[in-house]
Amino acid sequence: MTDTLERPATEEGSAPHRADAWLSAFEEALTAGDVERAAGMFAAQSFWRDLVSFTWNLTTVEDPDGVRDLLGATLERTAPRAFATSEPATEDGGVVTAWFTFETAVGRGTGLLRLKEEDGADKAWTLLTTLDELTGHEEPRRTRRPAGAEHGSSKERTTWKERRQAEAESLGSTTQPYVLVVGGGQGGIAMGSRLRQMGVPALVVDKHPRPGDQWRGRYKSLCLHDPVWYDHLPYLKFPDNWPVFAPKDKIGDWLESYVNVMEVPYWSSTEAKSATWNEEAGHWVVEVEKEGQPLTLRPTQLVFATGMSGKPRMPEIEGADVFRGDLHHSSRHPGPDAYRGKRAVVIGSNNSAFDICGALWENDVDVTMVQRSSTHIVKSDSLMEYGLGDLYSERALDAGVTTEKADLIFASLPYRILHEFQIPAYEKMAEVDHDFYDRLEKAGFWLDWGDDGSGLFMKYLRRGSGYYIDVGAADLVANGDVKLAHGQVVRLTEDAVVLDDGTELPADLVVLATGYSSMNGWVADLIDQETADRLGKVWGLGSDTTKDPGPWEGEQRNMWKPTQVPNLWMHGGNLHQSRHYSLYLALQLAARFHGIDTPVYRLQEVHHTS
Repeated sequence: MTDTLERPATEEGSAPHRADAWLSAFEEALTAGDVERAAGMFAAQSFWRDLVSFTWNLTTVEDPDGVRDLLGATLERTAPRAFATSEPATEDGGVVTAWFTFETAVGRGTGLLRLKEEDGADKAWTLLTTLDELTGHEEPRRTRRPAGAEHGSSKERTTWKERRQAEAESLGSTTQPYVLVVGGGQGGIAMGSRLRQMGVPALVVDKHPRPGDQWRGRYKSLCLHDPVWYDHLPYLKFPDNWPVFAPKDKIGDWLESYVNVMEVPYWSSTEAKSATWNEEAGHWVVEVEKEGQPLTLRPTQLVFATGMSGKPRMPEIEGADVFRGDLHHSSRHPGPDAYRGKRAVVIGSNNSAFDICGALWENDVDVTMVQRSSTHIVKSDSLMEYGLGDLYSERALDAGVTTEKADLIFASLPYRILHEFQIPAYEKMAEVDHDFYDRLEKAGFWLDWGDDGSGLFMKYLRRGSGYYIDVGAADLVANGDVKLAHGQVVRLTEDAVVLDDGTELPADLVVLATGYSSMNGWVADLIDQETADRLGKVWGLGSDTTKDPGPWEGEQRNMWKPTQVPNLWMHGGNLHQSRHYSLYLALQLAARFHGIDTPVYRLQEVHHTS
């Protein structure tokens, strides 16, 4: 009767057995230093994405040739071992998926493997390897957490408060931070928290009076467009009654409390004025102004966390000096209160433009949106259901997909083929919401779905612009409540915006929702243009699509990884990216602080300077 019983999960041919067998054979090849055998275990079309563990970089190689190159350069010093599945592998549609752990000469990591059968053998289709921690420098978490109380008796006893006060007083005077993080928004705060937990002396500086002011200062109707499950910070998650789409002031208060609870070394009311590299001393010389007082800091590593969407793109418009109304960039927009009963023209048709138009209309402002190029729009509910729901939602949590697991699943999909996974989701949204899109197009709105139909997230990764997550304002355009004009702005008069076809739009307020420039503009401001050019353009994949010029790079340009400017790093992105990728940047910085050798495989090349 035993032949009627279900086969054990580890029986030959089962997904767990196939994954275990592949990992065992892969480890044998690596241990033997047999690069050819290891490369032959990858499919003809395959992708290995490594986040720091082998390469001290964020990089993706393709096909057996790419694997051969990566291993040839890194295998001997990495000494990978102890590959083991961490849960039973699964199979779906002919693809075996397996979570695993592994060790290297200096750390421990997590991986995600997908296998396909090719030529009668299991071959790796995608492989993700990530470094989680440095051996001997583990974070003080769980079983390693600090005791807190000091039991016993001692006349030399100091309290937690006294130690924290002494640390704060010495920082920047008798002691210098190893890492200086310029910018104290969510990116800088996440980085500061990671570095503190890793024992790396760091300091975050920000010009605003309080942590979170970057959010408090934006237009009053602003809420996050991403859902709460996508937006957690490291270590400390939002409570389970937190709103799905958090209002900006609530986010600001959370960031401020997070800085305090996580003991992030943070100087508010501090503006970085200049930075120069001292080659002889091996550190940066950064001049700052703290609460009006000049101060010099000498960090070894300098991190720009000034925001991927932080440097406003301000077009020069003829007549700006004669316009009698209010003219400002969307990042400086105070909200609608002062403009009731007036005429507003919003230049742009992406997220900020729609949000601002909606809030102005709600406050009885006569609003016109000027659309200069096509925009991708996706309804928020549809995005949550078809775009994010399987990874970031209560549904995902119920299925065992934690935020940490979701981050790795998403990271395991190579950028080269990520659009192929996105296209079906956006085709479904187009089908479900076809009436909505029909109404928009009938109103004259120029819609697009990305250059290849892959929708919002690929637009974000490639160019960081060109989309709107609709939370209601698109209906105002479809209905005609917010008027729509098309064209380029050629000049302003005393009381109007003039477009290239001669159309004049009367205006008491002009909002330039014209987007943001590359982050290396901040480097030009703080250091110099030569250094900004050495660094090169920040963001984009080299997809050769609109506003993302080639050649193909395979990773986000210059983000979270070594750059052509030694000891200079870029950190930013949305809350999800700030949370997840701060880990890998912090590990790279911690390794350097602890004196670990970090030879970089495939250092970022520079193809575009801005």
